[in-house]
This record gives sequence, C-alpha cells and structure tokens, in this order.
Amino acid sequence: MPAGSAIVNIASVNAERPAPGQAVYSLSKAGIVNMTQGFAKELAGKGIRVNAVLPGLTDTHFASAITQDAKLMGLMKQLIPMARAGQPVEIAPAVLFLVSNASSYVTGTTLTVDGGYLC
Repeated sequence: MPAGSAIVNIASVNAERPAPGQAVYSLSKAGIVNMTQGFAKELAGKGIRVNAVLPGLTDTHFASAITQDAKLMGLMKQLIPMARAGQPVEIAPAVLFLVSNASSYVTGTTLTVDGGYLC
C-alpha cells in the first residue's frame, strides 16, 4: 500500500530526558513530540502520516560547544553507550524511512537515533 503523504518533525532526546541547563530547549522539543502525536490523529484520515525523529548528540554546528570540548565530550561518552556523537548522515536514514512506503502504517511515533543514550 502506498505511504501517502508524510510529515517528519525533528525533535530531540531532550524531549524525553531534559538536560541540566536546557529546560526551555527540552520543553520546546517535548512540544514537538506532543504536536506530532496530535497532528497524527487529526491527519490520518486524510492519508497524512506525522512522525518525529529524536536525534541524540549529533556532530553539528549547533552541538559544537559540546562536541569540540574534550571535557564535555568525555562526560557525554560516559552517557552514550556507543561512546560517540552521531553524524548527520546517521540521522537522515531515519527520516527517509518515515517518508517511505516502508512506514506506510506508522504515524504518531518517535524514532530515536541516539547511540543508546535513552536506553
């Protein structure tokens, strides 16, 4: 069966586990998850699936304050079972899955890509 239309929101693992000093950021990401679930229910009847990807620490410009600081990265590696930051190319396949026919019966969910951080 065709996948129809799909919306994929990008949230963060902070939506589920707020980090110290990041309350407002975490709140905004939790709001994206809640919005995803609400719109999934509202739009399913129109053939539109709505899901979210929750990346963990990813080596981007935004996260460079952490990834470029050896001390902070050392602390993060202790929290991430895979002991590293993800790469943007590792997040993209999750989005691709959620917009593809392979996820034609998936809506209102979150797909975590975090190296095991939320385990």
